Amino acid sequence: MNAAAWERKFDVQTAEQTHALAAALGAVLESGDLLVLTGELGAGKTTFTQGLGAGLGVRAGIISPTFVLVRIHPNLPEGPRPGGPDLVHVDAYRLESASEIDDIDLENTLDSAVTVVEWGRDRVEHLSESRLEVELHRTLGGPERRAAGNEQAAVLDFDTEDDDEPRTVVLRGFGPRWAQPPNLPGTLDLPGTPAVPVPETLPDTRERNS
Repeated sequence: MNAAAWERKFDVQTAEQTHALAAALGAVLESGDLLVLTGELGAGKTTFTQGLGAGLGVRAGIISPTFVLVRIHPNLPEGPRPGGPDLVHVDAYRLESASEIDDIDLENTLDSAVTVVEWGRDRVEHLSESRLEVELHRTLGGPERRAAGNEQAAVLDFDTEDDDEPRTVVLRGFGPRWAQPPNLPGTLDLPGTPAVPVPETLPDTRERNS
């Protein structure tokens, strides 16, 4: 598996800031981009995807696709990016392997859309030589929600009017498409760390979600 070229962290205090950060990223995404979202239950993955959708200019109404696996949100001609890519939103929480990802035929839309996969680590890396990983970490309340162990807990991601706990959002770029970090206008006032190179020899200490 190829190593990350760089890493950048943002500290967000509210769901609105999470949404705004994702919208800035969505504005620079292109057809063929693959994003892998990782984070504990309730970390804000769906809120982040809603922000991506706003930046991409796709149809509103993004929710967790937990029970249908894949939702496609078409680009809006009257939106901020008419003619831009659609958004394919995937929830791989119940999928256990890369072969199960192949069964849902993401290859059919991969080149023409932006594909966002929640719980996609170790499942979708084979789909593209380039990907952007997004990790979301909660400061508060994580163990209780992880311990819930039920289907409702899987959709506890806050929306832009609820659950304003601090989060850390970590971006990592892989492959030639993301050899350099994207320029994200409007995020300069968010605290965090600038993009830094990730040495190829750096051990992978990231916690794997199960």
